Amino acid sequence: MSEETPAVDEAPPKKSKKKLFIIIGVVVLLAGGGGGAWFMTQAKHAPGEAKVEPPKPPVFMPLETFTVNLQGGVNYLQTDITLQVSDPAQIEEIKLHMPRVRSRLLALLSSKNAEDLATTENKKTLAKEIMAQVTQPFYPKGKPQKVDDVLFTTFVIQ
Repeated sequence: MSEETPAVDEAPPKKSKKKLFIIIGVVVLLAGGGGGAWFMTQAKHAPGEAKVEPPKPPVFMPLETFTVNLQGGVNYLQTDITLQVSDPAQIEEIKLHMPRVRSRLLALLSSKNAEDLATTENKKTLAKEIMAQVTQPFYPKGKPQKVDDVLFTTFVIQ
């Protein structure tokens, strides 16, 4: 007796593509999340952009009151001056040479007459002249001081 065996080609069972899609999906999510995180951290420091440091707080140095006779001998000037300097080390350098600073400024202020100081523009010019006097080196071949601004806190002509 011959047994008939069905000629069935048994193919191996098909693997589910569902598993493959899940694996690919996880890989894409991880790569996308990592790429997104990298992009977000790099966006703050884009290439070619310099990091902007916050500005340093100003350093002010008030000088003692100046009272001088103006040219012509009829009027006098009483003014308080404050210097804005780049750093506290400049204050120490200027304080060390304060007699020289005051002498320079007294000579400059007493060379003016009341009409020379009457307008706002003339006061701005005087501030520039004061800055030039203060920034001059205190000794031959010395370094100039770094003064950022000259501010008048009082200014009285009588």
